[in-house]
Amino acid sequence: MRRKRYIVNGRVQGVGFRPSVYRMAAQHGLTGSVQNTSLGVVIEVQGKEEALAWFEEELRGNPPPLAEITRIQTDETTPEAGESGFIILESSALEQSQVLISPDSAVCSDCTREILDPKDRRYLYPFTNCTNCGPRYTITGLIPYDRQNTSMACFEMCLQCRREYSDPGDRRFHAQPNACPQCGPGLWLTDADGNRISEHDSPLKKSAYLLKQGNILAIKGLGGFHLACDAADQEAVRELRRRKNRPHKPLAVMVPDIAAAVELAELSPLEAEILQSPSSPILAVKPIQPCPLSPELAPDTDLLGIMLAYTPLHLVLFEHFKALLTRQEIPALVMTSGNMNSEPISLGNREALGRLGQIADYFLLHDRDILVRCDDSVMCARGPGPAYLRRARGYTPQPVFLSRDGPSVLGTGPELKNTFCLTRNDQAFVSQHIGDLQNLENYGFYRECIAHLQHVLQVNPEMVISDLHPDYLSTRYARQESGLPVQALQHHYAHILSVMAENCFEGPCLGLALDGAGLGDDGTLWGGELLLVDNRDMTLQRVGSFEPVPLPGGDLAVREPWRIAAGFIHSLGMEHSVLARDFEQGLTKEEMLLRQMIEKNINSPLSSGCGRLFDAVAAMLGLVRSISYEGQGAVLLEKIQSHGQETAYELPVHHRNGLGILDTLTLFRQILKDHISGLSPAIISRRFHLSLVRGLCLWAAQAGNATGIRTIGLSGGVMHNLTLARELEAGLVRRSFNVLTHRFLPPGDACVSLGQAVYGRHLARLKT
Repeated sequence: MRRKRYIVNGRVQGVGFRPSVYRMAAQHGLTGSVQNTSLGVVIEVQGKEEALAWFEEELRGNPPPLAEITRIQTDETTPEAGESGFIILESSALEQSQVLISPDSAVCSDCTREILDPKDRRYLYPFTNCTNCGPRYTITGLIPYDRQNTSMACFEMCLQCRREYSDPGDRRFHAQPNACPQCGPGLWLTDADGNRISEHDSPLKKSAYLLKQGNILAIKGLGGFHLACDAADQEAVRELRRRKNRPHKPLAVMVPDIAAAVELAELSPLEAEILQSPSSPILAVKPIQPCPLSPELAPDTDLLGIMLAYTPLHLVLFEHFKALLTRQEIPALVMTSGNMNSEPISLGNREALGRLGQIADYFLLHDRDILVRCDDSVMCARGPGPAYLRRARGYTPQPVFLSRDGPSVLGTGPELKNTFCLTRNDQAFVSQHIGDLQNLENYGFYRECIAHLQHVLQVNPEMVISDLHPDYLSTRYARQESGLPVQALQHHYAHILSVMAENCFEGPCLGLALDGAGLGDDGTLWGGELLLVDNRDMTLQRVGSFEPVPLPGGDLAVREPWRIAAGFIHSLGMEHSVLARDFEQGLTKEEMLLRQMIEKNINSPLSSGCGRLFDAVAAMLGLVRSISYEGQGAVLLEKIQSHGQETAYELPVHHRNGLGILDTLTLFRQILKDHISGLSPAIISRRFHLSLVRGLCLWAAQAGNATGIRTIGLSGGVMHNLTLARELEAGLVRRSFNVLTHRFLPPGDACVSLGQAVYGRHLARLKT
């Protein structure tokens, strides 16, 4: 007889791991125990050598569906005489947790069958779950993940639920949110003032009727509230946009199942797989034409954001909604974040009634508390590979695994598309999408999330890394509230360090950091940067830049891209004829004022931003004068491009002050000439995209030849552009580069906090 002890790390708590181990041990005739601890799942098994070998092989190769094993530590121990069986011990908590917190998971097929079975005791119950699905992170207050540490602690299980919970052979063994209609959370419906509506029908059946009648509902979900309306009702969609002050930005649509998604979109096998995954993100897909839904859903783009019903509540709502449709109608509901633009998603019932009362006609509420705000994740699989546009529900707080252990540090992230990052050993925990830190509401959400993640991870960072910009609220947090030593890192170096970390790459690397803006080391606004980064000794060098141009009006120019076009035109010395022709006549005085601002350097900071180049071209072609969301000009510019065989413009590289300067002024002059001559915006847009790809490849190749470096990382919000993502990576591969792209985080500013944390770990190691 031999006895072995295993400590299993990873996502192994709250995912049915212990009952799985119990069944494996019983199958092979082994005795011993399994226990959740803060070190991980601790297993002791005793038996004959052959049985132990079979057990270990199955343990490593056949974990439960939601489990993810990252490490197994194995020790030989002394056999215990008289042990007669295998038992599951109560959880114990130790000083520091080494366990991964599970993300929320979409409703599984077994629970779906029960919910839709009229003979089942959970028929149409909107809080059905098991160990293979349901809420995790958003209801977790502390590790270990046991019921008393979740928001389900106040719901005492009935006898039948307790029997399921206590039976190692049951699918709901130790499913912490386990509940049924007799003992679990409940739903109710109110008007916008919070007055309960007495229903002869269930709240979900009444909600479906109200949606079909053109009303807007606020629906309490998994990580916060959604605002919902009938996606085929153009007036309802329009009214939602008006009330939410979201005139153009795409709205996501939820459908009940993959069959409905196939009726709405041209899905590849990969897209269908992502939609049906346990993470169940919103996926940007190509809708069929003509699309039977409202054209107001995504007016600026050819893609439509679709997700499947991922909670039992959504599933039951659709069962009632489908009953109100004709055979020809496809069930689809707008499900957009329950907030006003730039505010955090609403969390609690009272908060939602207070913040969303001017938007929603009715509120569908429940009494299971949400402990962590978590928006829907957004992905796209139409580029060279699946890419995150927003990473939140279903993925956080899964860590990014780093190439080595290191001290705990906090990266506070940027101002826009903010996330923060906490490290623990070889794991980097990047938070869910926080949003833009430009108001106190989001700043409160940010602080709340930092405190919660530190609490559940049980880590105390020893250093904080902030952005270089002193006015960001994330920088203010680092300097004024963290109480820890603070260092600053330039925004675009953080981008490249992030993509290197995601790929576990160590050594010298070139980096193309392409976005709107980040404060540079020289006090100007960077955003079209060619960098050299070596993460072994933290060599950080700027080797190239886009041609800087003035932004008359500063931040106002970002919201009014015609100002950026004016800055390009002024830099080219071509003001007089073009401005009169291509901008509205009523702006003559303002144009004169802009000219004076640029000439006298009044609130006209220099910017090398690639995103600002997109804005200027879109404004000059008349696609947009002012924007209602970040990147709108670039989205419209990509949408209109032709798909013919066009020739690229010239985009030369000059050398000045030790930098390779990508001459975007020459590019803009050629675009302007074509526009004045009457060439169609579609052809100009295609030529622009081609030129940028070829120019960036030439730029990188020159730097690669000069330095001997053949690895290059691509990062920055411009990499959300599908044309650029596909064609730039392919062009660099053809030039013999090893191309690093983001695999676990969005390429936009949401990845910056990871790069900051990597930099901080290097500094902290130097101090020890």
